[in-house]
Amino acid sequence: MGPDDVVAPDERLSWGKTVGLGAQHVVAMFGATFVFPLVMGLNPQLAILMSGIATVCFLLIVKGKVPSYLGTSASFVGGVAAIRAQGGTSQEVTGAILVSGLVLALVGITIHFLGSSILHKVLPPVVTGAVVMLIGFNLAPVVAGIYWPQDQWVAILVMLFTIICAVAFKGFVSRIAVFLALIFGFIISWVFDKAFGQITSFDAGAGKVTTHFRTNFDNIASSPWFGFPPSTGDLGPDGKALVGVHLPSFSVAAILLVLPAVIALIAENTGHVKAVAEMTKTDLDPYMGRAIAADGIGTMIATSVGGSPTTTYAENIGVMAATRVYSTAAYYVAAAVAILFGLSPKFGALVSSVPGGVLGGITVVLYGMIGLLGAKIWKENGVDFGNPINLVPVAAGIIIGIGNVELKFTDNFTLGGIALGTIVAVGAYHLARSVAPHDLRLRADAAGGTMIALGKAEYGDSDGIDDLYQDEPNGPDLRRR
Repeated sequence: MGPDDVVAPDERLSWGKTVGLGAQHVVAMFGATFVFPLVMGLNPQLAILMSGIATVCFLLIVKGKVPSYLGTSASFVGGVAAIRAQGGTSQEVTGAILVSGLVLALVGITIHFLGSSILHKVLPPVVTGAVVMLIGFNLAPVVAGIYWPQDQWVAILVMLFTIICAVAFKGFVSRIAVFLALIFGFIISWVFDKAFGQITSFDAGAGKVTTHFRTNFDNIASSPWFGFPPSTGDLGPDGKALVGVHLPSFSVAAILLVLPAVIALIAENTGHVKAVAEMTKTDLDPYMGRAIAADGIGTMIATSVGGSPTTTYAENIGVMAATRVYSTAAYYVAAAVAILFGLSPKFGALVSSVPGGVLGGITVVLYGMIGLLGAKIWKENGVDFGNPINLVPVAAGIIIGIGNVELKFTDNFTLGGIALGTIVAVGAYHLARSVAPHDLRLRADAAGGTMIALGKAEYGDSDGIDDLYQDEPNGPDLRRR
């Protein structure tokens, strides 16, 4: 390859280089893909295995035109946390996410046949950004109440390490900041165990405050190298029941709690397809519906056996931007590598042994970034909050979502948090439009008429700049100073 050459989706380098690039994609998606199953109480080994299978399905559905990896989605974490807080089981969690995957697939099919204009009318940028924001910020109590108290000093060190890796370094290192933070967290936890001994704090495994070491590698040593993920209810080497392969069950209350994540996934997939289109200089609009439907189908396949929800990954799009290699073959290799990891119980035990304090430091950054991506959607689409159509209904929805405000219908059915906040944000916005004067409606349409990305700034990483660090479309680029 010359300095200005690119490898198109339907091309590839030699198989040796393609395998190397595929492995690089695995590293890029690795940290977030198994962190989110851990925080949702699902099996990380199964999540890695199903992410590989879902990626293969995605590539086949889009006919190789949209190179992308399907890792574990963060958009469902808030809804799952709400289900768990109400005593919901893993079967109810995966059943609710499966239904959301079905809805996402139907949306994608609709877009494929009818076009995306109807979607933009129902979910304009002001609404999409609000839903993404309340999903992220609703998770703040999860960090404060579960992960951070397990080891506050490890958590703050890991948080600082994540920030430094993401900001101080350019290129691939910044893309794998979460993965590097996990390694750093393991090391610092082990060092603290040797230097300071056991810690007395909240133990998520025991569900109470205990005295324990930060790290425990017993399960890793006793787990085999090769084998399928465990079934839910199986006992691990430590005698505790495991979460693994299981059939989903369905609860209306649980489904309502996770359905708002579909809106976030629509925005995320749309942005990522646009980013790939910009990088490859290809019109991918005809494949937009296919990509969204493929993500929904991938989520359905993964959760049908107890796995985690999937989504296209900005981390891997960033790798493509850095290498200018958009070959679909590299993603097939990445999927194969992920499947091999998913067939190793020893790998699953290693992932499951991540100390709680390490997760505290990582999730405090990741959850905040989810919320700020909502603000990024507003910024890129020029949403005018001087217009009460945009300001008033969205303000109400966000506070309801972040504050876990509840609306009780019966003793057995309550709407609250993310679900109620999303309903208010979407429903109240359209109510406000219907009663607003004509001039306010015109102002709202002029300020934000498309759902994702305008001008030179793209939602995604087509320009090689993380969304959270990208400045105004026509202004200076803070990241490159």
